[in-house]
This record gives sequence, C-alpha cells and structure tokens, in this order.
Amino acid sequence: MNKECMQCSERKKYRTEEEQQKLISRLRRAEGQIRGIQKMVEENAYCPDIMIQVSAVTNALVSFNKELLAAHIRSCVAEDIRNNNDESVDEFVKLMHKLMK
Repeated sequence: MNKECMQCSERKKYRTEEEQQKLISRLRRAEGQIRGIQKMVEENAYCPDIMIQVSAVTNALVSFNKELLAAHIRSCVAEDIRNNNDESVDEFVKLMHKLMK
C-alpha cells in the first residue's frame, strides 16, 4: 500500500507538510487570541470587550474544526468508502452527532 492508502490507518493520520502547517498556524493564532483574553482579564477590561474576543476565538476554533473535518472526509472517510469499510461511516455519523450537540 502507498502512503495515501495508509494515511488514516491505526487511528493516525498522515498529513502533508502544507496541511500540517496550515492547521498549526490556525491553532497558534487562536492560542495568541486566548493569551490576549487572559491579559484583558488581568487588566480588568470591560466585559463586553472580552466577550467579543472570546467570540473571535470560538469562531477561529470552529474554522479549524471545519478545515480538519473537510480533510478527514476527503481522505479517511472517502478511502474507507472506496474500500467498503462501513466502520468509518459509522464512526463519522457518531462524530457528527457529537459535533452537532
């Protein structure tokens, strides 16, 4: 099997350097925003100003999750469907139930 076929085996996922860097960049941005929120709390910033920043972090993490989900569908789920592996579809359905609470 080539690397593409094994990209999601044993509950690990091969990611290209570009994909990995894109995801890490999004997480670092959110991490910086969280540090900014912490500083706002320490400096007694006005509550609505903090809440706006919390909303921005929440949106950043939702965008990260969308990117990760799209990659998962395009690679792991699609590959398993091509290989008639219904377990992946069942796992995906459970994941969607958790994400849509």
